[in-house]
Amino acid sequence: MKIKNVIRFAFFSLIMGAALSLSSTVQAQEKVNSQVDEMPIPPGGITGLTNYMIQNLTYPSAAKEANVQGMVVVSFIVTAEGKVEGVEVLRGIGSGCDQEAVRVISQSGTWTPAKKEGKAVSTKMTLPVQFKL
Repeated sequence: MKIKNVIRFAFFSLIMGAALSLSSTVQAQEKVNSQVDEMPIPPGGITGLTNYMIQNLTYPSAAKEANVQGMVVVSFIVTAEGKVEGVEVLRGIGSGCDQEAVRVISQSGTWTPAKKEGKAVSTKMTLPVQFKL
C-alpha cells in the first residue's frame, strides 16, 4: 500500500544544506570528493525527488502494524556519471523501513553529478527519510 500524505520527508534540510554530508573516501579506486563547486541534482530537482519519494516509497506493513515511525538516514554516492551507488543506512528504525529507504534511493534515477572546477565528480551524500503514520 502506498502512503502519499502520511510520509514526511526532511527535504527542507536538504535544501538548506543541513542534511547534506560530503565525505572524502575512496570507492572502487575513484576519488569521492569532499568539497565541490556544485552539488549533485536529483532528476527533476528537489521537487522531482520529493514527488518520486511520495509516489514510490511504500510504508512497510510490519512497520505499520508495530506503529514504527521515525527517520532513516541513508548515505550514498552520486558518481561522476550520475549513478547512485553504495547506499547505506547510517541510522535506521527497523521493521522494513531501512530496506525501503535504501530501495527507493537506489532506484532514484540518474542524477546530474556534482562538479568541481567544471568537471563532473563523485560525491558522497546523506539524506534523511521520515516515516510517519
